[in-house]
Amino acid sequence: MRFGCCAYSYRDLLTKNRMTLFEFIKTCSDMGLDGVELTAYYFPDTQRSTLNEIKRYCFSLGINISGTAVGNNFAQADPDKVKEHIEMVKSWVDHSVILGAPCIRIFAGNIPEGDTEENTFQRVVNALKSVVSYAEERGVTLALENHGGITTTPEQTLRLLNAVKSQWFGWNMDGGNFKGDPYPQFEKVVDRAVNVHAKTHHRNASDQLTEVDYRRVLSMLKKRDYRGYVSIEYEYSDPPVEAIPRFAQSLKKIASAL
Repeated sequence: MRFGCCAYSYRDLLTKNRMTLFEFIKTCSDMGLDGVELTAYYFPDTQRSTLNEIKRYCFSLGINISGTAVGNNFAQADPDKVKEHIEMVKSWVDHSVILGAPCIRIFAGNIPEGDTEENTFQRVVNALKSVVSYAEERGVTLALENHGGITTTPEQTLRLLNAVKSQWFGWNMDGGNFKGDPYPQFEKVVDRAVNVHAKTHHRNASDQLTEVDYRRVLSMLKKRDYRGYVSIEYEYSDPPVEAIPRFAQSLKKIASAL
């Protein structure tokens, strides 16, 4: 396993212009992380020269771009909006090729008011098939995150994964997004993991924030011979500049002891 960090972890600093994407990359390099996941929201622009410079800067620091991430919604009832999001994901496939990023984190979406889950499911599957086909031709893996909506449960997530058959499509395992006891839920989908987001906490059955047991999670991944990235996606209340380095060291210490 390799360890990285999602730019989303520093979202407040990035959106308030108190940190640039380049400074985020340097911060991760200084922590001794292996990779960075560069969320689409924080790019100054997507001109070829900017993408090239980001790629060169990562190379100069010896840190990999483990992937990119977009905030798409394929569940929308408006077909024009769905088409717009399909084109957006495809554009980020092209950006990822330039960056040398092998993976993109994507979403499915929520059931629109007045619609049914079955209609939404079919709409999302059709959109996923379109973007996965496009990504496969360009050598980029798409990773579907369990992020509420029609990926609220492992069963819903698996249904989407099974409906879109491609080696270039898998699960973005989010450590905090399944409610209740997460570990048996992880077990149902872990074989499909192609990327992992490590959150410090999850919500238990009483909707209370509880620390995730990463000795248990990393052991589960190691048992499946998972060798990809475990990227910190920090959302807890402690300041990220203090909490993220501690969390990174804890994850690496646990992994080295397994």
